Amino acid sequence: MLPNQQPQLLPVASSSPGPAPSANKGRLRRRAELRVPLPQRAISLAVPLPLPPTATSTQSLASIATAPFQQVNLSEIVRVNRIGSGAGGTVYKVVHRPSSRVYALKVIYGNHDESVRRQICREIEILRDVDHPNIVKCHEMYDHNGEIQVLLEFMDVGSLEGAHISHEQNLSDLSRQILSGLNYLHRRHIVHRDIKPSNLLINSKKNVKIADFGVSRILDQTMDPCNSSVGTIAYMSPERINTDLNHGQYDGYAGDIWSFGVSILEFYLGRFPFAAGRQGDWASLMCAICMSQPPQAPPTASFEFRHFISCCLQMDPTRRLTAAQLLQHPFIARGQNQVAQNLHPPPLSS
Repeated sequence: MLPNQQPQLLPVASSSPGPAPSANKGRLRRRAELRVPLPQRAISLAVPLPLPPTATSTQSLASIATAPFQQVNLSEIVRVNRIGSGAGGTVYKVVHRPSSRVYALKVIYGNHDESVRRQICREIEILRDVDHPNIVKCHEMYDHNGEIQVLLEFMDVGSLEGAHISHEQNLSDLSRQILSGLNYLHRRHIVHRDIKPSNLLINSKKNVKIADFGVSRILDQTMDPCNSSVGTIAYMSPERINTDLNHGQYDGYAGDIWSFGVSILEFYLGRFPFAAGRQGDWASLMCAICMSQPPQAPPTASFEFRHFISCCLQMDPTRRLTAAQLLQHPFIARGQNQVAQNLHPPPLSS
């Protein structure tokens, strides 16, 4: 090659590695007549690339992982003993024989007509979709011999009915857990309607969970305050018992906050906070709840706790704080992360 002659491009570049051309040589010129033919591909053979998993597919995989909880046959369940009963039904401790897992089985009282049964099915679907660490998990629903039965998460310690929790730090953490579950329900536009100590359960890990919100929703379709049990009335808000108090308007979310406040104050005092007593007759309870001033925490309690209770127990439902707002209250902010060992003493006599 002559010194001043430009190098020519090869028809096909070599695939073997080699030294890069020196920078001091002249720029290479492309030859217009060079063409590299591409192989012809049939469009019908084209295959799309797989898409990343969506939230729905991930959720489906999670559902498959938890399939045993959704496929427990009633015939495989053995009742161990009765662990509770009330106006809504009876709860049994049960064991699933194939897996040896322990559950709670809620048997709902009453013969329901077809419209109510359809409503129950809709409510159970809502129940099964609820997933929060402070709400008792619903696994399955059965319609057996005219009885509605609901398979639930088992809480091995039981309810907080009769608990006396005078230590404010322990009560703060307890309140935080309940409010966390209640706030989750309210954000999903679900009202409990029956918050009370017997519907607040605790397990051996000191986790507090709300129970029976689905059952209370079902029973609320056919029951009014006059037909409810006295124990349920005791925690109802004034405007729910007497609709004239709030111009006929009932805010279920604010009603839950009232019931929560009465329950927390009862834990602190070790007794039902109204003078009429929890076991009083319906008329006495109605007068105490609707015609007297809301109960208050005693002067010996801290200012934060007294203010916290006041934010829950306002006669005007519009003045009650929401669950989300109460979670930001100073009384909750100072709480501990674990409930004390003495959260479940023997029930107090009323």
